[in-house]
Order: sequence, then C-alpha cells, then structure tokens
Amino acid sequence: MGLFLYPVLRRKTGIKPTGANWRTAIVAGALLLFVGNGGVSWAEQTVPSGVTALLVATVSLWLVILDWLRPGGVRPAPRVAMGLLMGFAGLALLVGPAHLGGSERVNPVGAAVLVIASLAWACGSLYSKHGGMPSSPMLGVAMQSFAGGVILLIAAMFAGEFRELHLGAVSMRSWLALVYLVVCGSGIGFSAYLYILQKSTAARVATYAFVNPVVALFLGWLIVGETITLRTILAAAVILTAVILVITAPHRQPAPVTVRFLPPAKPDCSASLRRTGVRIFGESFRIDLLFGLRYF
Repeated sequence: MGLFLYPVLRRKTGIKPTGANWRTAIVAGALLLFVGNGGVSWAEQTVPSGVTALLVATVSLWLVILDWLRPGGVRPAPRVAMGLLMGFAGLALLVGPAHLGGSERVNPVGAAVLVIASLAWACGSLYSKHGGMPSSPMLGVAMQSFAGGVILLIAAMFAGEFRELHLGAVSMRSWLALVYLVVCGSGIGFSAYLYILQKSTAARVATYAFVNPVVALFLGWLIVGETITLRTILAAAVILTAVILVITAPHRQPAPVTVRFLPPAKPDCSASLRRTGVRIFGESFRIDLLFGLRYF
C-alpha cells in the first residue's frame, strides 16, 4: 500500500521528505508493522483471533505507562493506576494456571509475543506522533507503510518464507482475505489510525480498544467456530473494564510554569558616577603611563 500511495501523495502534496522524516518513518514503521503487526500475525498461529484482539487492547495501557515514563511525563491518577493493575490481572488470568475454572489457558509464548507487539505498537504510535513527520499526515502514513513493508519483506526473505510460498496452492478465500487486509486493514484502518493520531491525543485514539475485542470474539465464534470459554469471558470483562478506566479517567496536566517579572530597578546615579570616575581615572593613568614610557 505504501508503494502505491507514496508516489501519488508525493506528487500531489509537492512535499519533499527530509532525512529526519525518513528516519522517523523507518523507526515507526519497524515498531508498528514489523514488531506490532508481524508479532500479531505470528502469534495467531497459536492464539485464537478473539483472544488476540483482547490482548492487543492493552495498547491503551502501554500508552499511559509510556506517557508517564517519558521525560516530563505525567504520573497517572489513582483511577488510572487501578485500571493498569486490573489490566495486567486480566492478562495473568488469560495465561494463568492450566485448567483454571475448567478452561485451558492461552499459549504463554503466543501471549508473550502479543504483549511485546502491543508495547511496540504503543512505542511506534508515540514516536510517529512526536518524532517529526511531514506536514501532510497521509504522506507520513505512506512513508511508514512503505518502510514497514520493506522491513517485513526482508525479514520474510531471511526466514525462508519465500521458498515455502506456492502461489498456485493459495485458495480463492485466502486471496480475498489478503485483498480485504490490504484495502480495509492497511488502506483504511492503518491510514485512519495514523491520521487521527496526528490530530488528537494517543489516549483518545486508543479508544478503538473498546470495540475490537468484542467484535473479534464474536466473529471468531460465529465464522471459524472458536470456543469462548469461561476464562476468556472473565478475562475479557477484567481487561475491558481496565481499558475503560484508563481511557475515561481525567488525566493530570503538568503544572504551568509561573514566570515572575520584577519591576525595573531605578538607576543608581551615585554608582554610575563612581564607575565613570574609575573609568576616567584608568584611561588617564593609561595615557600617562604610555606617555612616560614613550618619552622618558
């Protein structure tokens, strides 16, 4: 998608991205697409899609933590801290002891990859917002899509996935799914996410976490027959409650810096006269000294 959008938007906007713009695009593309989306794609081999969306919803929690830890960040309010604790308690419930409540736990390796992918997505989101991108948000989207796609292709090449790809064996259903992901996932979803990220706060953009897990759990059960266990329902309730607490909580703002202006001091005439007298005496002494050295 980035390969198609970049030349179109480059010509339409007339903006020539700088080296700093490309550096930001490469770092953000690597975090968002390579680690973020790439990690999710790998983890879905062992983790159901509904549970995947539930774990990815923790992006909003990571955004709050990163915003706190950054230089000049804001310490979360007690309500936000409670939401963070609940969110990670929900994660522990998903990957906790096997057979808890008669339900199997989620694959811990896949869950760990999803948590890392969510953290990388949060880092990439904040870096994309503050790292310095072109004035055109859509051109920035195209640059990050292009950079992230190239990194994914290089990783796939080194992993040997091209040797295992046989186009003739790809079903029509898979081609349609790929087209859907390119058009709706990258062309619409990812572009809209990065565009809104430049226009609003990262915490507000993360409100998509309200909807994704519920929709993914329902569609996974309806279309591909994924099982919704008691453990999943309980963890979903805990994690979504945590996300709602974090996003809807009033965020503290840094205290404004007060600058006090002192009234101008009245000129001290006596001090000025003293300085003038010293300067005149010094110049006279210097002239007398030079005169003495020259003629005597």
